[in-house]
Amino acid sequence: MNDEILDEAVQDYINLNLNNDVNKIALSKSPFENISAAELANQIAAKKKSEKKLPTWFSTSKIYYPSTLSIEQTSSEITAKYKSKLAIGNNLIDLTAGFGIDAYYFAQAVREVTHCEINDDLSSIAKHNAQQLNTKNINFGAVNGLEYLEKTKLIFSTVYIDPARRAEKGKVFLLKDCTPDVVSNFDKILAKTDRLIIKTAPLLDISAGLAELKCVSEIHILSVKNECKELIWVIDKDFTGKPKIIAVTLNNSEKEFSFFLSEMNTNVIYAEVLNTHDYLYEPDAALLKSGAFNLIGQKYGLKKLHQQTQLYTSQKIESTFPGRIFKINSIIKGNELKKQKDLFGNVIVRNYPAKAEEIVKKFKIKSDKDFFLIFTKNINNELIVISAQIIQYY
Repeated sequence: MNDEILDEAVQDYINLNLNNDVNKIALSKSPFENISAAELANQIAAKKKSEKKLPTWFSTSKIYYPSTLSIEQTSSEITAKYKSKLAIGNNLIDLTAGFGIDAYYFAQAVREVTHCEINDDLSSIAKHNAQQLNTKNINFGAVNGLEYLEKTKLIFSTVYIDPARRAEKGKVFLLKDCTPDVVSNFDKILAKTDRLIIKTAPLLDISAGLAELKCVSEIHILSVKNECKELIWVIDKDFTGKPKIIAVTLNNSEKEFSFFLSEMNTNVIYAEVLNTHDYLYEPDAALLKSGAFNLIGQKYGLKKLHQQTQLYTSQKIESTFPGRIFKINSIIKGNELKKQKDLFGNVIVRNYPAKAEEIVKKFKIKSDKDFFLIFTKNINNELIVISAQIIQYY
């Protein structure tokens, strides 16, 4: 950590260049002694990446930024704030605290937080930023979190860990493939806490995670603007019940869809007829990750279009639905598309034998902000195109 970067003149330079080419800045001569052009470029790029993801940090003066990779990998403020509600008791330890976003929000929920970060420089950065944010109940240690937890005599109400996938692993991964290895150290961790919270990437299969872990009481699937961001595994010592799945959309308002795995195999009603002026429902990414496709229809009183298509229809609007809602203007059969002229709308492809870009090019479809063309199949396995206007985005 280069303290010279915190000088007022340097900070002014960073703020003035937020919208300029960082590659050009990195290759230019630095206007400041003891600060390289590469350091300046990194501060500018990292701060710019924080503008929407970390607005509190972005708007606070003299925040020191780590590498842009650290910014990309850290939790967003909106997900960190949600996770803070899952902490219990008076003290929490974050075993892989990094830049400190999660630790900052946990510090709003519990009396004392211990921030463990094995990278000494990143630990110093997080400590400095906590001071700038006027947060006084976080204890910082440049230590291996698991080793610290094993050696300390302290017992923590909550333990939080965000294990990283090993770089050599492919798309399919298990928790035991992550660093730190939560699975191998599971019993050691639970010996020091009543609640363990694990953050994983949404790529982790829920059934695979349940096969590796014990005492899972809840699994929270977090989505922001229809993008699944995190899976949060809540593990309570001695819990023996069935885990609850909670799909949460974190947008302007928070919406939740929760259920137990035993409820997933419910019957579904299919839409035998599609009518204009009905409403089309597309579940948010968090709901889709949950896999409760039939239960979605039952809970919101919707009919499903096709066995392999997660689209639903209703004659009513249910604004509590976590996902997009469209009003159907017309329904075009696939074999009648060639007769259509001046097609316009954003193209969505769901269970249709063509890619969106191919369809747009073939039928010369013009884009439109509010109107959509949904290429899909109905219950009779017929190719159809639903022309619709969006009513609800998230």
